[in-house]
Amino acid sequence: MNRFALAISSGIARVTESALGPYQTAVIRIGFTATWLLFLLREFPHRQELYGPDGPWDLDLAQQLIGTNGSFTALMWSGSRFWFESVYALAVLTSVLLLLGWRTRTMSVLFMVGVLSLQNRSIFMGDGGDNVLHLMCLYLVFTRCGQVWSLDERRARLAREAHARGERIGPDRVGPALWSVLGFVLVAVTAAGRLDGDLTVPVILWGIWLGQAVWWIVGRRARTAQPRILLDVVGNIVHNGALLVIMAEACLIYATAGWYKIQGSRWQDGTAVYYPLHLDYFSPWPALADVLSSSGTMVMLITYGTVVVQVAFPFTLFNRRVKNVLLAAMITEHAVIAIVLGLPFFSLAMIAADAVFLPTSFLRRLGEWAARARGRLSRLVRRDDDPAARPEPRTPENPEHAHVGSQA
Repeated sequence: MNRFALAISSGIARVTESALGPYQTAVIRIGFTATWLLFLLREFPHRQELYGPDGPWDLDLAQQLIGTNGSFTALMWSGSRFWFESVYALAVLTSVLLLLGWRTRTMSVLFMVGVLSLQNRSIFMGDGGDNVLHLMCLYLVFTRCGQVWSLDERRARLAREAHARGERIGPDRVGPALWSVLGFVLVAVTAAGRLDGDLTVPVILWGIWLGQAVWWIVGRRARTAQPRILLDVVGNIVHNGALLVIMAEACLIYATAGWYKIQGSRWQDGTAVYYPLHLDYFSPWPALADVLSSSGTMVMLITYGTVVVQVAFPFTLFNRRVKNVLLAAMITEHAVIAIVLGLPFFSLAMIAADAVFLPTSFLRRLGEWAARARGRLSRLVRRDDDPAARPEPRTPENPEHAHVGSQA
């Protein structure tokens, strides 16, 4: 009984005292924002046909559908081309800033608004990865995804170093200014009745804004540390709960996909992979598809292997070694799907979802490798930009830099 109580208290302390999985939340932040950003940039020439006024899914059809399901999209606030371009540009900008980790709390909310606005405007544009991104952008709002690998972490580290040196640090002005402007916009939009319909997004927007306002007021006005500690505990609980939901969502995606595949006759007889390889829509490299489909044994192994990995993965989370093996197999599978079937954004979205299960030690090593590579690159750039750092050319006027053989 004492052991059980000790385990419970230890678990509660772990959940409340820190935001777990800082590297995992950082990598899914980078993964999902990079996926969405690359999609927006690739489809930039076709944006008007996909989500804008020139698309086959026109404004009237979108209004009829949204009037039925009550989904949120800022593109319904105006049918003008200028408004559409503004929302699209906002989606691109917030993706870049969240990818870099600048003001992640604010940018995660704006990133969610951009994703929902475009996807709910034309719901038939996507390849499956849009559904994953649709869900994850909601969960990402509740995470502390800027603890590592972000400009927010760099700013906090520089502030701590300056404080340790005894330097006085002025109050943050950018954060309150951003939230004041967004609060004014939120009040105006709510008063205009633009947030009618499903209450999920309005509750999230108002809840996050009011929560940040309380956080700022307590940080500035509280005379003791207890209120700040309480708010930090609440933030850790919300973060850890959202991280758990992300993990459960990824497991649910694989479990349902695997079990539905088991019920299909083509998956049962091992021929399911063969047919997509011969569809023009899923054959960007016909020669490669022909090579894979030419072997019946290969097709059968890939078909059965896909089902086994997807069904078994949720049950392997309690065994770290087996989980890592299946995780590598799934990431490899999605990479192959991206190349062979021509579904890069679906694969990137699923790999980003898989990244929440990556080991912390591996992610730390990955960060160290990236830091070393960045350091080497910055040194090379400084050497090229600084004439004094360049070696003097070997000329007769500079005999000390000449080859020994040139003196003969």
